[in-house]
Amino acid sequence: MADTASLEELTDWLARFQALVVENQAYLTELDSAIGDADHGSNMARGMNTVELKLGSPATIDALFKTAGMTLVSSVGGASGPLYGTFFLRIGTTAGAVTELDGAALAAALRAGFAGVLARGNAEPGDKTMVDAMGPALDALDAGLGSGSSIAAAASAAADAAAAGRDATEPLVARKGRASYLGDRSAGHLDPGATSTAFLFRALADALGDAA
Repeated sequence: MADTASLEELTDWLARFQALVVENQAYLTELDSAIGDADHGSNMARGMNTVELKLGSPATIDALFKTAGMTLVSSVGGASGPLYGTFFLRIGTTAGAVTELDGAALAAALRAGFAGVLARGNAEPGDKTMVDAMGPALDALDAGLGSGSSIAAAASAAADAAAAGRDATEPLVARKGRASYLGDRSAGHLDPGATSTAFLFRALADALGDAA
């Protein structure tokens, strides 16, 4: 059996991410209340609920992520909508009009999404943002695939790395966004964006792992 991520599995990824965001909406809001606008949970839940309503039955992977990205950009305010929207839009553009991706193609698409996040957010590792979870996740994915792991195993390693990156934001002093206004008082709290990003990669690992 070919080791690929299919359109159906990637559609399931978005559904699982939506479920995790909705399940943890109050938690994300609690985190954002400490160092931000207290709207990350509600914004992400509204956005991903709208994505699920609009997805329908896309015929190709680029169509799937174009719909998801455009929906988030147009329906979610603050920083999270444009950042996650750009992430998904770049994935779709890079993946193209196909119905499955091998490991290298999946990694390239995710890496392109990450480049979009970096360009739009102008954040760097250590700024206490979603970058601190997404960067390590993609590094772990690349390392796993490079060592011959299956897509499912590499995605599982990526999810673990994203969680570790999320946890590593707790002692950091924020250098981007509203949290940066707090200066040293932003330390001692998990970053909400890094936390939702850890959910994103957990959802990917579960979608690919359950299908493996």
